[in-house]
Amino acid sequence: MEFAENLSLIQQRIAAACARAGREVDSVTLLAVSKSHPPETIETAVGCGLLHFGENKIQEAKAKIPLSPSKARWQFIGHLQSNKVRDAVELFEMIQGVDSLAIAKEISKRAEQVGKTLPILLEVNVAGEASKFGYKPEQLLAELNELNALPRIEIHGLMAIPPFNPVPEKSRPYFQRLRELKLRCEEILGVPLPHLSMGMSGDFEVAIEEGATIVRIGTALFGERVSSLRRATE
Repeated sequence: MEFAENLSLIQQRIAAACARAGREVDSVTLLAVSKSHPPETIETAVGCGLLHFGENKIQEAKAKIPLSPSKARWQFIGHLQSNKVRDAVELFEMIQGVDSLAIAKEISKRAEQVGKTLPILLEVNVAGEASKFGYKPEQLLAELNELNALPRIEIHGLMAIPPFNPVPEKSRPYFQRLRELKLRCEEILGVPLPHLSMGMSGDFEVAIEEGATIVRIGTALFGERVSSLRRATE
């Protein structure tokens, strides 16, 4: 019952963070980061009431999703290469981490081919780290209207991964920066953007206090990642 216990504890922490921020608990979606965990683990999670899962490798997702419970709902949360866009559009109901106009155009094109419109989140490199993907804020603002004009995508908000720091409070300025950028995007587009995807196992409570609507949690839920997916791919 370790997973159920982990989930219960995280749900309690989410509820406490929402209370501190004066928010409703159902304003935050727990996205279980299930990369490297097999379909059996997804089945356990669904049995405990979790429905939303995030994957960051297309090949792994192609092997895992068909073997997982049909109730599970999937989002792509990694850096997406152009040659993987077709599969991503077919597999996922939302793509987080869209970090360029070129990728957004490819998503729209592939979505047109399969007759769907795909929600996306735009990834922002809030700390300007050379090692991370994501839009620079000024570039995002400059391209926002062109992104929004693409016919088969819907911009639902922003996502970010701040620099790792063992002290959760150190992430707060980056979460604030992303929230402020979302407000600027809303001003440009003239419509509200429903989602801020920010916060992971080490800092999700601070992210909720700063407005996160999606928190991406892996290790705190599942424990340390297993080394292979042989059972899912054989």
